[in-house]
Amino acid sequence: MKPLSGLDALFLHLETPATPMHVGAVHLLQLPKGFRGDFVASVRRHVKKRLPLSSVFTRQLAPMPLNFANPVWVRADSVDLDRHIFRIRLPRPGTQRQLEAAVARLHAKCMPRDRPLWAFHVIEGLQSGDIGFYTKIHHATLDGASGVALAHALLDVSPRPRRVEPMPARKGEHPSLADLVGAAVRASGTQGLQIVKQLPRLAAAVAKLAAGGGAGFGRNLAFGPRTAFNRQIEAARGFATASLPLDRVKHVAAVHGATLNEVVLAVIGGALRGYLAGHGGVPKKSLIAAVPVSLREAGNTEATTLATMTLASLATDIADPAERLAEVRKASAAAKAVMQRLKGVMPTDFPSLGLPWLLSAAATLYGRLGVANRIPPIANLVVSNVPGPAVPLYLAGARLKTYWPVSIVEHGVGLNITLQSYAGSLDFGLLAARSAVPDLPRLARGLLAAFSELEAARRPAD
Repeated sequence: MKPLSGLDALFLHLETPATPMHVGAVHLLQLPKGFRGDFVASVRRHVKKRLPLSSVFTRQLAPMPLNFANPVWVRADSVDLDRHIFRIRLPRPGTQRQLEAAVARLHAKCMPRDRPLWAFHVIEGLQSGDIGFYTKIHHATLDGASGVALAHALLDVSPRPRRVEPMPARKGEHPSLADLVGAAVRASGTQGLQIVKQLPRLAAAVAKLAAGGGAGFGRNLAFGPRTAFNRQIEAARGFATASLPLDRVKHVAAVHGATLNEVVLAVIGGALRGYLAGHGGVPKKSLIAAVPVSLREAGNTEATTLATMTLASLATDIADPAERLAEVRKASAAAKAVMQRLKGVMPTDFPSLGLPWLLSAAATLYGRLGVANRIPPIANLVVSNVPGPAVPLYLAGARLKTYWPVSIVEHGVGLNITLQSYAGSLDFGLLAARSAVPDLPRLARGLLAAFSELEAARRPAD
């Protein structure tokens, strides 16, 4: 039995039918040469052997009485793979657009909470002959970095799956009412003590930044312009993909003296300029991205969320791609200076007594009243860059050709662009509320065009 952290529990309490809080990835799988079996059955056999390798597979929620505090994780009695691994077949002709549309529909549905919070969908019928594989895992269970660790438990570095030693079956956990109440009280006491200890350091860091101790403090702390992305959203989703050669992105970064992430932000800024030019016009003020920052220490693979957010200008008000990248670099330096001060003191856990009632009611009311349509956006979209494996990986003998992430959108932030490096490629997964971004494939194509423009641009004189 393990209490959820305050940050993990937020993803449960803020979830509504219009704002599901799960993440995932989409892969194209190349079957082994000459494969003639049922790949879905192969995946089920493979996953069954890997269940002991990650707690994500075997733990489920045990709610508190009257929902007065955060639930706890308990070990499930068993895992019925028929309720977690599903077969889907696309209608003919089985195009990439049809695959993306199927993922969008699946990603729009909240996950049932009466079982471990994960699901795999094996998608057949692609005209390429590949198999689609869509993973869906609740964000209360993990973040991007721990998701990579889960992938290592599930996947292999060669077509021949590694041997996994069988482990003795472990009984499920069924805490009593007293156990649950005791766990909630102890957890809240510990969390409250941690917050008290951190507050002086956090206050000192913020005061020093506000007094001018951080280079560029306030540079990114400005509301973004209102766009069609920044509105109350409904459940319907759009999903699109794009991929760039990683070596070419790194070369552009080297030419301009930038980091890979700064190149990515500048490319996204260029793509947004192109999209908005045909959808209401490019705002005179730059769009602002909310960028997750990992708080995970090296070697920490715990299945929980350890991250915070910073803000970054995308310099969408600058037409020239090289000048845009130069401005993104300046804004990025300012954001890094702030996060360097705050990273070690940002709380990720806090007491939960009474919070489930308050947060669930607030999330419902926020959506019902359309507050996001009235307030200026702090950020226009979310951009997340997750480092991934550099070598090809395999699932049940099939090679993963792609690693397109699928993330989360919220009221007021109806667009999320998450990317992951994988085996020489930079794979982008674009998720949006369909009402906020009705032509998401155009934006995905815009990423490729914006990169080509930046690749051809000359670095401006310093």
